[in-house]
Amino acid sequence: MKLIGLIGGISWVSSAEYYKTINLYANERCGDFNFGRCLMHSVNFGEIKALQMGGNWEAIAAKYIGIARQLEQSGACCVLICANTMNKLAPQVQAAINIPVLHIADAVAEAIKAQGLTTVGLLGTRQTMEEDFYKAKLRAHGIATVIPNEDGRQYVHEVIHNELVKSVFSPETRKGYLDVIASMKAEGAQGAILGCTEIPLLIRQSDCDIPVFDTAAIHARAAVDFALS
Repeated sequence: MKLIGLIGGISWVSSAEYYKTINLYANERCGDFNFGRCLMHSVNFGEIKALQMGGNWEAIAAKYIGIARQLEQSGACCVLICANTMNKLAPQVQAAINIPVLHIADAVAEAIKAQGLTTVGLLGTRQTMEEDFYKAKLRAHGIATVIPNEDGRQYVHEVIHNELVKSVFSPETRKGYLDVIASMKAEGAQGAILGCTEIPLLIRQSDCDIPVFDTAAIHARAAVDFALS
């Protein structure tokens, strides 16, 4: 199995899930005492969040490019940006390295198509829900998206930053998110993308009556498949 390069830390909560999933799925595929080969650079979310708040995405991109180059020099066969929102930087990172950046939305789109769905709801940060970098990837795969209304988007975004990235998962918040998913279903969503890598720690498939897509697990498994190909 080739070495997987990971840029984690946004947040550590979901980055730990990436590590866990890579090892479990690698063992599922390879058996015996075989587990994943991966190298993670975990950033300080506080530094990145301060740059985000200041709108300084160029500085964030420069940091990510530097990390991706280090991973490539260390022998990684690919790079994963372990956060849905930060995949908006994937084109800049890809342009700076010679190994593939496995975009999270491409992996999620393949999982959606495997279930035969054509329209899905999208939860995540405001950037993920409102900007086009994620939805455009899905459109390229023939998948339409539904996003929550303004109040729903504000609620989902605030919970991510105030609770989920701090490993706070409450029953009240679960109900709130399920209500948002129900509203997207009423607008035609056949499934729901849990488009922040912490959301799958709050919402499980057993909570929903439509398919939900665990973006962290899907992304991690796609990396293992690539590393074993």
